[in-house]
Amino acid sequence: MGNNNFSNNKIEDLFKAKEEYHKNLARLPFEEKIKILVRLQEIAKGFHPYSKKNIVWKITT
Repeated sequence: MGNNNFSNNKIEDLFKAKEEYHKNLARLPFEEKIKILVRLQEIAKGFHPYSKKNIVWKITT
């Protein structure tokens, strides 16, 4: 029974950490969010490098 309480606390901690992570992402400036999006596009393109659907935005600064 004690082990179950430990598991519940651990799960609650994980959900709290996830919530805080998403709040931190929401606080990022718009430019940072776009940089993250472009990075995710680059990662996705690596899975199917010859697909025409995998377009990586070209952002100039």
